[in-house]
Amino acid sequence: MEFQSKNIQEIGARIELTHFTAGDVTEFHAMLHVEPRCTEFADQLLRIQQAETILMAMSEMEGAKAVFKRYFLSDATNQVPVIKENDLCTISYIQQPPLDGSKIAIWLYLQRGTEVTNENESTVIYHNGYRHIWTMGLTNSTVDTSYMQTWKTLFAYIDILKSFGATLEANCIRTWFFVRDVDTQYGGLVKSRRECFVEQGLTPDTHYIASTGIGGNPADPKALVQLGSYAMTGFQPEQQRYLYALSHLNRTIEYGVTFERGTLMQYGDRNHVYISGTASINNKGEVIHVGDIKKQTLRMWENVETLLNEGGMTYDDVMQIIVYLRDNADYQIVQKMFEEKFPQMPHVITLAPVCRPTWLIEMECVAVKKANNPAFRNF
Repeated sequence: MEFQSKNIQEIGARIELTHFTAGDVTEFHAMLHVEPRCTEFADQLLRIQQAETILMAMSEMEGAKAVFKRYFLSDATNQVPVIKENDLCTISYIQQPPLDGSKIAIWLYLQRGTEVTNENESTVIYHNGYRHIWTMGLTNSTVDTSYMQTWKTLFAYIDILKSFGATLEANCIRTWFFVRDVDTQYGGLVKSRRECFVEQGLTPDTHYIASTGIGGNPADPKALVQLGSYAMTGFQPEQQRYLYALSHLNRTIEYGVTFERGTLMQYGDRNHVYISGTASINNKGEVIHVGDIKKQTLRMWENVETLLNEGGMTYDDVMQIIVYLRDNADYQIVQKMFEEKFPQMPHVITLAPVCRPTWLIEMECVAVKKANNPAFRNF
């Protein structure tokens, strides 16, 4: 794992980069930030695009291709039409304002050494017998409840998976659900997802899917729910293992939701851990340290660390972090805490209410570590 931070003072932008190499494949996670400078969106967009151009021209990025890109925006409905996106990779645009005062931030995931294509609304990566399917930005605003929008969006995604000979139950590794007005609309999503999962063979006796369900506005003002997802074909079932951290967390089904706390994917040359959205919660499903942002942050870190440890990793193996805050007034406190604990880690802190009103903060992350698993093919 290598970390790098590059400040580009002339354009007021910053690149935070991690990259990891094992075998013949390198993975990159980049967070791009731009100084607010009291400028309009068009100026900030231009400067962050210039930062992306500089990123791609760096020597270590030679041969890297974008797998997916997420835009964190302050006003998605008005800003998305302004963005002239040339990348062919799958893209997520979501209104989750960066809390550094800017109007835009970008998370980029890239790979080198694989074949990257675009098929059926997805970025598809072929390598070593695996097919990785990244699908972002799915919505359906033809119906007017979060329950029905979730249902139609999930079944549209299931149809995409069918086109690849895949299913939700056997092949989906990670999902993101962004919910407009999460305090009132999340319940419809939860009910719809649970019923869809039962129909697709996902139950408490089988497994669920690592996920983040968080506040965020799609660009379409009529869309209440937006889905992003990562699936894969060509792997053996035993390559995938779910993380529970039962000393600190309980099974989510115990309080009516249906996702796994984390997922470990094992390959011959590396392991991946995908940590779901994680907050200050105990193993009874109770919110801990109500009203205290510092203590909630510390407990959140402890929970995530326990999940990472269960997957054979530590924070040293984390490649990127996304932090979601309910109250923008907590930003300075949280940013200082993250800078002290993770001085090199690519991260973004956004305004995005968590699914329970008493949760002040949530985070998710991706980790990778070299491994020697001779029973499995390399990544």
